[in-house]
Formats: sequence, structure tokens, C-alpha cells
Amino acid sequence: MLRSMYSGISGMKNFQVKLDVIGNNIANVNTYGFKKGRTTFKDLVSQQIAGAAAPGLNRGGVNPKQVGLGSQLSSIDTVHTQGSLQTTGRPLDLGISGDGFFLLSDGANDYLTRAGNFYMDSEGTLVNSDGLKVFGYQVDEDNQFIVNDGKFSVGEMKIPTDAKSFSIGPDGQVTYISDASSTPLLAGQIILAKFPNTGGLEKAGGNLYRETTNSGTIRNDMDEYVNISPPGTDGAGEVVAGALEMSNVDLSEEFTEMIVAQRGFQANTRIITTSDEILQELVNLKR
Repeated sequence: MLRSMYSGISGMKNFQVKLDVIGNNIANVNTYGFKKGRTTFKDLVSQQIAGAAAPGLNRGGVNPKQVGLGSQLSSIDTVHTQGSLQTTGRPLDLGISGDGFFLLSDGANDYLTRAGNFYMDSEGTLVNSDGLKVFGYQVDEDNQFIVNDGKFSVGEMKIPTDAKSFSIGPDGQVTYISDASSTPLLAGQIILAKFPNTGGLEKAGGNLYRETTNSGTIRNDMDEYVNISPPGTDGAGEVVAGALEMSNVDLSEEFTEMIVAQRGFQANTRIITTSDEILQELVNLKR
């Protein structure tokens, strides 16, 4: 059989994956905090027809002769570029201007997100739309940060249910006004997680990410939180209250890539069709 036929099949499979990624990007063009995907390819092994020859006394060198056997998927990258911030005016809508992720937990597992549309439950706990709790530096009854062994205590963020008003600053500090005092009181400080390899994070659905063995970790062997910091410190971005980060999907770019993928798919089908016609001519040699 012809090598070109199998090369065309590999190209069709790869462009189908590229179209799948483009389709997912377009479907999430209005998803808060979504980061687009990108597909890259690489060539398969090449069949050696003739090796290289070194230059001799009376004859120059000869380059190797190889025939490629198609392409394969190289990577599906998550592009973590900054999305535009859309002003909402809602105090619990938080956007991140810069690097970092909000830290969420369900009690057993830690999750990360760039989507900052948070809510308060009946107990005053900050949660996302699925009920995962927002984590940060906690305070005691005297509105002072809790410190254990020289480290800030990390846990769920709560705003007293009897608070008249509250606000969240660019440094993540949550303050509120109670009925008993007009002086702002500290309820905690939202923290951001920053990883050595952001591209190594794994999408978990629901605008969430999970750490992997290649991204860096949130907890060390002592089950203590690491790679976390208040907004605006250690390279982490700042929190923008009353705004949400939009998707970083560019529709014009996606439609252009869709055309490229479609034409590439068509070209590979033409390779298969042409190879089939050649095989048909070979069969018809015996009449």
C-alpha cells in the first residue's frame, strides 16, 4: 500500500483534534475566567531510504534521503494569558489583574479558579456557584490574623451575617461594618495561588483547575499550604472587586484557525483520494 495514504489518515486525525479544541474555545467565549486551548503537531518517524555519506578525496558528501510517514499530536496547551476585566459593580465579583488563582476547597480536595463570581451562603461563608468554599488567611474573635508556628492559618472566608456592609480591597483583605461599631473590622484576607508551571495545571470542569505532578503543589509533605500569597505580593496579581475576568478567546483568531484546520483536513482527504486512484490504476493493469 502507498505510504501517502497513511500519512493522509494521520493528518485527518490531527486536524479533527484541532477542530475539537477550536470548538471548545468558541463554546466558552463568554465563560468567565476561561483560558483557551491550542493544538500543536509534530512529524512522525521517517523511513530511511539512504544514509548520509561523508566527503571523500575526489567526491563531496551526500545528504540522507528520508520519507516522512505522517504527523502526530504534539501538545494541547492551555494559554494562560490575561483576559479582559468586565465591570459588574457587584461587591462579590472578583477579578484577578495579573498572575494567580483563587483557592477553593470542598473539604477534601483543593481547586483553583480564575472565575471570581462568588456568593455568601446562609452562614456568611464565601463560596462559588457550586458551593466550594473560598480560602484565605483567617482571623480570630479579635479580628487579628491567626498565626500558628509563625504561619498564617488558611481556611474558609466568612463575613458575619449581621454585617451592614463589606468590601474587598486590592490586597484581598475583607473588611466589614457591624451594627456595634462604625470602624471597619477585618474578616480575613483572600489569597492567591501561583505555580512554577501554570501550563501544567489540569482542567477539572466547572471553571476549576487541579494541580498535577508537573505544575507544582499547593501543599507540602507536612500538609502545609505553599505557593500561596496575598494579592500583590510574590508576583501574584491584584484583586479587582466589582469586576470579572472574561475569557481570553479571540473569535477572529479562532475562526481563522478553523479555516486553516478545514483546509488542512480537505487537503489530507485529497491525498487519500489520489492514492486510491493510483491503486485503482494498478489494479486495472491486469484486464
